[in-house]
Amino acid sequence: MNTKFKRHQKVKLLVTPNEEDVEPYTEPPQEIKKGMTGKVNIILPNGQYHIKISDENGDEVAYVVMDEESLEAVDEKEKIKDAHKEDVEDWAETS
Repeated sequence: MNTKFKRHQKVKLLVTPNEEDVEPYTEPPQEIKKGMTGKVNIILPNGQYHIKISDENGDEVAYVVMDEESLEAVDEKEKIKDAHKEDVEDWAETS
């Protein structure tokens, strides 16, 4: 199975997850919403990702299950790689 993200890779949530896909880790539970970041904990057999969400102090807040389309890489290396890939594709289209 080809996956876009690897285990322990830092990702950003592009959408707010469904409540049933959130496993709160703190009491009281913190709201998990679009724009929060976390790390890929497990790549599930169905192609979804189990994401560990941490707060600004690095403390675990929750775990969420997300689809690949609902995540974005945060690592600078990934951003540079994706930008370069788009440049190559644009160059190929214009050539």
